[in-house]
Amino acid sequence: MTVIRRQWRGAIELEALLPDGGTVRALAYPALVGTPEPGDRVLLNVGALLMGLGTGGYALVVALPDRLPADPPESLDTRDGGHLVKARYTPLQPILLGADEEASPHRDRLVDVDDVAGLPVVTADLHSALPAIVAGIRADAPTARIAYVMTDGGALPAWFSRSLSALGDELVGTVTVGQAFGGDLEATNLHAGLLAARHVLEAEIAIVAQGPGNLGTGTRWGFSGVAVGEAVNAVTTLGGRPVGSLRISAADARPRHHGVSHHSLTAYGRVALTRADLVVPDGLEPALAEAVEAALVPLADRHRLVRVSTDGLDAALRAAPVTLSTMGRGLDADHAYFLAAAAAGRHAVTLLG
Repeated sequence: MTVIRRQWRGAIELEALLPDGGTVRALAYPALVGTPEPGDRVLLNVGALLMGLGTGGYALVVALPDRLPADPPESLDTRDGGHLVKARYTPLQPILLGADEEASPHRDRLVDVDDVAGLPVVTADLHSALPAIVAGIRADAPTARIAYVMTDGGALPAWFSRSLSALGDELVGTVTVGQAFGGDLEATNLHAGLLAARHVLEAEIAIVAQGPGNLGTGTRWGFSGVAVGEAVNAVTTLGGRPVGSLRISAADARPRHHGVSHHSLTAYGRVALTRADLVVPDGLEPALAEAVEAALVPLADRHRLVRVSTDGLDAALRAAPVTLSTMGRGLDADHAYFLAAAAAGRHAVTLLG
């Protein structure tokens, strides 16, 4: 390793010197591999680089061979510690304390709770929608308590997300569910995560989306965002109020993502079995607005289509503490995408009790 480039919550970016004299950007998670220092040898996984993944762009530190992290505490072998194993049966599997486990200080709040008491929950396909949804909420509710429930369709460590780190005080906390880990609270599944967001973090609005790195195969069903429909079902089951953020774009050159993405149409139109408010932003340019209206016709009987004013949302998006980017496109390059996410956040505010 040569130099440490920068750090954010849970992650260290470094520049590693390769045997051939070249260098590569690498990312280490100190909680898993220890804290790298200049001069350390590092074992790297370079799969994301070889595949040219846009979300990653990093080699990942697998180990510091000459300076291994400390052994886990002995309490992991007793009922006094956590028992949630995530990234299960991989070499770096962390063992964590679930919010509702016996040893958790939050156990009493969660042991018998069975609903989220009308919590508005915004569901989104991509992690890049998160800061835009927050901006839409903040435009009308500057002090609302917002929690993020991160699912495991993309990155598993919450630490990978610089956006999440930069949001800071905008959120009352993050709950990582399923195989995802590294949030302020850990939960076994989405249902438990929503309950923790409501009753432990005392959220007034929650946002459910996967971590960075959507997986898609270009087929009707082969994409990680199908979980958005399952999130709608979970929210309704627990007595929440689901708000669907639509993936809308006039900039994506791929026909399946132009207008309303087929990811949204499949997740909300085929996977979601309960009713949600699907938010359609006003102010789209006419051709895009027409395409969006036509695409949503088959969903009108299944869901409530809600048209939301976008007045003031552009300014809210530009004031966000995070540089907005989706698929390499910024706010001006894919304005409709971020506007749609912000409108979903704005609508969630109207559902506050």
